Amino acid sequence: MNFKELNFHPNLMEGIESINYKNATPRQEQVIPHILEGKDVIACAQTGTVKTAAFLLPIIHKIISSPHDESNINALIIVPTRELAIQISQNLEGLSYFTSVSSIAVYGGGDGHSFTIEKKALSSGAELIIATPGRLISHLKKGYVKLKALKYLILDEADRMLDMGFQDDILKIINHLPTQRQTLLFSATMPGKIRELARKILQNPVEVNVAISKPAGKIVQR
Repeated sequence: MNFKELNFHPNLMEGIESINYKNATPRQEQVIPHILEGKDVIACAQTGTVKTAAFLLPIIHKIISSPHDESNINALIIVPTRELAIQISQNLEGLSYFTSVSSIAVYGGGDGHSFTIEKKALSSGAELIIATPGRLISHLKKGYVKLKALKYLILDEADRMLDMGFQDDILKIINHLPTQRQTLLFSATMPGKIRELARKILQNPVEVNVAISKPAGKIVQR
């Protein structure tokens, strides 16, 4: 399927074409239409695939195509590590280059200056936030994070976050979010604890088996 067939916003299509994306992969074809329709999705998606674009593209399209309050956070992507936060942020920057979507990656390990920059974005309302759970909790405790108008929540590598002990933090974050929202959960495996989490936070989700649970072909393990 050519991306033009998905009728993405023209400004988003400029970003897609600028990085030489032409056709959606079979995995993206499975997921993107459900997200565009506003459905909650639980997807089994292996690490290292093009699944990031599978949720970034429709979310960017929905943000720029729908009326929204730019002074509030519209979409939140929660990830287990700073490395993944940076990677998604870089992908987002390329795809959204010709749009007006504002975004920031929020993760630990920086200095006080980076925390101040994050605070400014979270309090003034960056439209899309990519965050690690612990760092976002640190900001939430200070009371200035604008999440009341949030429309989209994405949990990426959810099984890894639970393995790292972030389940309580994830539930704390979700308690700050509106109940009326679209939630997407991506996980490389689907153990019982992931399905239990999905039951708690998703509403009538579509389940998509994006890929079998094994390392992507281009990843070398050593």
